Amino acid sequence: MHDFVFYGAMIWMTGLLGVSIVLVIRATSALVRILALDTVTLVLVALLILYSTTAESSFYLDAALILALLSFLSSVAAARYHSEGRIF
Repeated sequence: MHDFVFYGAMIWMTGLLGVSIVLVIRATSALVRILALDTVTLVLVALLILYSTTAESSFYLDAALILALLSFLSSVAAARYHSEGRIF
């Protein structure tokens, strides 16, 4: 049962990654692209976490944590720039 759940999650996350990348390419407004890029990075974080369980290595968890922090900071900076015209 564990393998079935793992492969199902990997297929689901890969499909979500593909849909998010298509949304980044086809989006018409900047805010939709920002949200789609944030979704792409969060799906990549989920894929890194899933892969770390199979590789039994904590290095992928560290990479997922760093990617999540960078994604959060870039989303905040982009939203602030879009709303106020400046980052700081």
